[in-house]
Amino acid sequence: MSIEVRGLTKLYSEQRAVDDISFSIKSGEIVGFLGPNGAGKSTTMKMLTCFIEPSAGIAEVCGYNTIINPMDVKRQVGYLAEHNPLYLDMYVKEYLLFVAGIYGIKKDASTLVRNIIGNTGLFPEQNKKIGALSKGYRQRVGLAQAMLHNPKVLILDEPTSGLDPNQINDIRKLITEFGKDRTVMLSTHIMQEVEAMCDRIIIINKGKIVADDATGNLQKRFNSSLLLNVEFKNEVTKVQLKEIPGVQMVTENGRNRWKLAATKGSDLRELVFKFAVDTGNVILQQNEEEQRLEEIFQHLTKDIS
Repeated sequence: MSIEVRGLTKLYSEQRAVDDISFSIKSGEIVGFLGPNGAGKSTTMKMLTCFIEPSAGIAEVCGYNTIINPMDVKRQVGYLAEHNPLYLDMYVKEYLLFVAGIYGIKKDASTLVRNIIGNTGLFPEQNKKIGALSKGYRQRVGLAQAMLHNPKVLILDEPTSGLDPNQINDIRKLITEFGKDRTVMLSTHIMQEVEAMCDRIIIINKGKIVADDATGNLQKRFNSSLLLNVEFKNEVTKVQLKEIPGVQMVTENGRNRWKLAATKGSDLRELVFKFAVDTGNVILQQNEEEQRLEEIFQHLTKDIS
């Protein structure tokens, strides 16, 4: 396994930022590591890249223990941190040559830098100071430094943050190509990005893993339930809608507009029609849809009680 995590825990005083999680990722997998803000994503990634030590548990990267062999781990990993720290006074090409030196790359360093500049679309900006770049191009510089030494494992925290749609598409292609024979673990809040790139999804919430499955399997499992969009003529409350038999989740979509998720086997359309009749209301429109990854994420990470 490229990444092996067993019972990993991180405590900050009484707070369990990461709470006894376990998972493994093999070479050739692109895994989306998802969760709401404060769920423990960045903390987990920092433990895997040896920036912080766990309070308990074991993390191994390419067979190296993050506590016992941190330098060996760092040689195997390319890491793009959430806030992408860069030397703003350095020029792009100068900075990447500097990073090559840190990794001990002497032979063909100029060729490697030239190739990664081309692959990440930095060629027009290579002779500019990093501080003069847009946020999108700074993100590309961060990705270039993470990939420069051809690591076996690439860990990316919000890799397309600040990029425009064309740039996002280019970076997706680059990550997908890179992940064909290496391990990629990426955190993002953009669900379309996960659907486009990831073979598998791990979802963490409040420090605990709440889902770990192939992307298609996760969607199949949740799409066995019905999702119904309903617009009522008169006002209804969330409490009223939750009392409809079989309703799992209620989300407000606008004035008198609601999205309802039903348990497997429930015919929600009939139940909602009966609810409208019993309450003297009128249904202006309703339509079914499959649960998208966004709704699945919300279901697993949001308090719906």
